[in-house]
Amino acid sequence: QVQLEESGGGSVQAGGSLKLSCLASWYLFSRCEMGWYRRAAGNDKKERELVSAIFVNGSTIYADSVKGRFTISVDKAKSTMYLQMNSLKVQDTAEYYCAACGRGYFGDGTQVTVAS
Repeated sequence: QVQLEESGGGSVQAGGSLKLSCLASWYLFSRCEMGWYRRAAGNDKKERELVSAIFVNGSTIYADSVKGRFTISVDKAKSTMYLQMNSLKVQDTAEYYCAACGRGYFGDGTQVTVAS
């Protein structure tokens, strides 16, 4: 059974920071691409948007909209993936999902709300 548990969401003013955490099954980090996706409210019919991903070899990718502001990282000893989000914008407001093996597995999500 795959474990993916997000935490760290909340409400913040524009320009602020949040750090999301994803506690995952330990074996995923050596087998799969891990990532963060998001979906804004009212977009249930749209596919989740890739925010950032980290590959088994440690390489990372970011959506253009978050480059320079968000940083993805992994602590294998803690079986945890992080997303440090700085300089948050109202447009970053969404439900954020931890994912494993591309879009193979998703957590339940954590809400991030950025107020102007």
